[in-house]
Amino acid sequence: MRKLIATLLLALPLAGGVARAEDTVKIGYIDPLSGGGASVGEIGLKHFQLLADQQNAKGGILGKKVEIVPLDNKTNPQESLIQAQKAIDAGVRYLTQGNGSAVGAALSDFVTKYNERNPGHEVLYFNYAAVDPVLTNDKCSFWHFRWDANSDIKMEALTNYIKTAPGVKKIYLINQDYSFGESVRTQARKMLAAKRPDIQIVGDELHPLLKVTDFAPYIAKIKASGADSVITGNWGQDFALLLKAAADAGLKVNWYTYYAGGTGGPTAIKQANLDHQVFAITEGSPNLGTPAAVEFEKAFRAKFDVTVFYPRAVNEMRMLALAAEKAKSVEPLKVAEALEGMQYEVLDGGTGVMRKDDHQFFQPMYIASFGERSEKEPFDEEKTGWGWRPVAKIDTAQTMLPTTCKMERP
Repeated sequence: MRKLIATLLLALPLAGGVARAEDTVKIGYIDPLSGGGASVGEIGLKHFQLLADQQNAKGGILGKKVEIVPLDNKTNPQESLIQAQKAIDAGVRYLTQGNGSAVGAALSDFVTKYNERNPGHEVLYFNYAAVDPVLTNDKCSFWHFRWDANSDIKMEALTNYIKTAPGVKKIYLINQDYSFGESVRTQARKMLAAKRPDIQIVGDELHPLLKVTDFAPYIAKIKASGADSVITGNWGQDFALLLKAAADAGLKVNWYTYYAGGTGGPTAIKQANLDHQVFAITEGSPNLGTPAAVEFEKAFRAKFDVTVFYPRAVNEMRMLALAAEKAKSVEPLKVAEALEGMQYEVLDGGTGVMRKDDHQFFQPMYIASFGERSEKEPFDEEKTGWGWRPVAKIDTAQTMLPTTCKMERP
């Protein structure tokens, strides 16, 4: 990976002059648009495209049109760096990515090294979903900003909720075999031991990322373990296929998840008839009822006929515009400085803040369950007739975990 980064950096021409001559703010969207991660990548792209359209309807950013440049990385770190090079060659000064923390780490390292070699022609990396805690801890970078809560923050919230559920006695851990999945399993064990030492961990499984097509053998192990609950950080097809196998096997346990709302997840939950037995930690939910979120939800569904899965993408894009206005510039260094410490009223209500120390965004978080809707829950998911119901809220201040980041500033 280091050799590839070095090779790409040497191959990169200075793009600063080209970018300054442009009348657009180009944002390179580097995520899977093919392969096993395509379902989440395509949904993410739709978010950014609509947000760009909405910003352009308001006159763009400082009068410049916002353009989203889609780049397929196939959920592969090496391919992501190749796409980053293409983006910078085309005058892109902002990169955004979310699916895969290994990709996030590679992009953060690449952008940091590129900017060291090219002062005055910097690039920013905006992370909307890669949640490995190391990215805002030991491997933090001035040029990286994260709008999603990291894995530790999410597990803190999930285990606090589990702590109040006396029916949870035996938990099975199943996660994807890479840095994020490792973080989920490690923190689940650590936090459960501290908060509910009576809970037994009856299984702990890692499986290949986005390569398993039949989860029946894994579900058989969960069933045999006697678990009453499962914790998983699985996303994309790895969650949908996991729940499909659970439905086929008639497994009826509670699921505590990070990404149950992703494409195919709600359908799989309904097929398994897990009525309000699947819980997800999220920064927003369609049925929270916040007027701004309801307005965006309706606009998004009208255009794409799918739910808003990334409220954090909305926060990211709108904060970019505010930072540029504050800096009176679209130059990445000035925008980065304006983002540091910025407070912002998030899409789903409440104040979020971009912590200057590590560039981790903090915001209110929610735990929601999925199942039959009440009259107060107007939005369903994937035409299942079921929807998300908020069951717990975590205020911004309660999500703030300490950081080990030692930021090196330009």
